[in-house]
Amino acid sequence: MSYRLCRLAVLTVLVLGTAAWPLSASAQTSFPTRLVRIIVPFSPGGASDTLPRFLAAPLAEMWGQPVIVENRPGAAGNIGMELGAKAAPDGYTLTSAPVGNLAINPHMYSKLAYDVFRDFTPITLVGSVQNVLVIHPSVPAKSVRELITLARAKPGELTFGSGGVGTQAHMAGELFKSMTGIDMAHVAYKGVGASVTDLLGGHLAMIFAQIPSVSPFIQSGRLRALGVASAKRVSGLPNVPTIAEAANLPGFEAVSWYALVGPAGLPTEVVRKIQADVVKVLRLQDVRERLVTLGVEPVGSTPDQLKIALRTEYDRYGTIIRKLGVKAD
Repeated sequence: MSYRLCRLAVLTVLVLGTAAWPLSASAQTSFPTRLVRIIVPFSPGGASDTLPRFLAAPLAEMWGQPVIVENRPGAAGNIGMELGAKAAPDGYTLTSAPVGNLAINPHMYSKLAYDVFRDFTPITLVGSVQNVLVIHPSVPAKSVRELITLARAKPGELTFGSGGVGTQAHMAGELFKSMTGIDMAHVAYKGVGASVTDLLGGHLAMIFAQIPSVSPFIQSGRLRALGVASAKRVSGLPNVPTIAEAANLPGFEAVSWYALVGPAGLPTEVVRKIQADVVKVLRLQDVRERLVTLGVEPVGSTPDQLKIALRTEYDRYGTIIRKLGVKAD
């Protein structure tokens, strides 16, 4: 996981936590004593929505309290992130934060209502999701190379969608344009679901989508998968090559990852409790099997490991965005 998510050796040990945060820590606090909400800064349909929903029911059973997922889309996820940042630091409001909002948007927007490092408490990196380049069947391309040839013949005519400016899907498209020298038009939506719907309707040529969002449509033939945006082929799509190998683009990689964060000042004992119990959920065999089937790699890092990963990805995307000259305002 990388581009190298995050070129960090530490991520090789980000598999469902480490001994640095023992599970016994979950017994050190009475939290929670009432309803817990997890803010998703996008509309339903993407992995930022799917992952906390996989966590919610087991956590509610474990805690004896309701755990709800609340979608607060808008402004490329920045509205939901702001709500999470301004919540009371008591653990009862958490945020399912994608890499885009933590490491990309701060470089895309000149003004944000939140500061990634000042306004949030890292809890755990929940999981990573591979992305796949999919096109509408009406697009006359059967491979990544054919798509590039088509785009060069029709500069600016092909469209690619995303769940919003600064999202991982947007950056993947911009990186693809930069590395191939093609010109495509970006169409930003308020969420992943809307972009997939328009692609299915033939209103877009392509999107870089998380595999869970489009896998059923690939299997049914309603969308055509040309390449996965990872370093290696994905088990769920064994016959789909990586974009790097399919188009001779060494180094092309765009992996989505999702963290659980709280507002700044979250008490250490609450952080330990939430992190330890999320790891317990991710270790449940049925949860792991369902996530892997959907193309999600469960992680479950410690807060310190997430902090290191975040800083690394933040710096990496800053370099990429400055090089591409991409801005959202």
